[in-house]
Amino acid sequence: MITKATLLKCSIKKFTQCGSKHVTLDEIANTLGISKKTIYTFYKNKEALVSASIESLLNEYKVDINGIVNSNGKDPVLCVIIIYQRGFEYLKYFKPSFLFGLEKYYPKANALFEDFVEELSNTIVYKLLKQAQESGDIKAEVNLKLIVSIYFLRIDKLVFKKNNLFDLYPKEELFNHLVVYNLKGIITPNYSNSYFE
Repeated sequence: MITKATLLKCSIKKFTQCGSKHVTLDEIANTLGISKKTIYTFYKNKEALVSASIESLLNEYKVDINGIVNSNGKDPVLCVIIIYQRGFEYLKYFKPSFLFGLEKYYPKANALFEDFVEELSNTIVYKLLKQAQESGDIKAEVNLKLIVSIYFLRIDKLVFKKNNLFDLYPKEELFNHLVVYNLKGIITPNYSNSYFE
């Protein structure tokens, strides 16, 4: 008998690689060697499975974020860099159609994703940058709300344009241009970390 965790793991892989709209419940059932009825014992419909999949992914990333902050909390700028570095690891495996499909076809799952992005940028990252500014690591004149809105709010929208930037540039180059170099421009001369050398 298949477990809910196994079903979810398979669904996440299929949805992120192929796009949630393009993957059918029949395909997931066939991959797992089960009947479609078995899926319905765990989830009432495809939208519930897509929502559970995105929620599981986001919860995994939240655990990573908490670990990053707990391990590097004395250096909030470094925390922001590592949080986005880990985020890039997740995004790298997404096909753009996965996020576009959420937005177009699965409003509940999309709302979960939108709420997470909002919390990550406007709460977690903002607080870390504020802490860095208060300790003198970020220039006092920098408007952190504006920095977060410009550079950190919707990185996914930047990389997943018509031409997927992950297909056009190496991940490390993208990461440096979207995260490291932007932070480098707002830090004070007395601050440094290994990413800025």
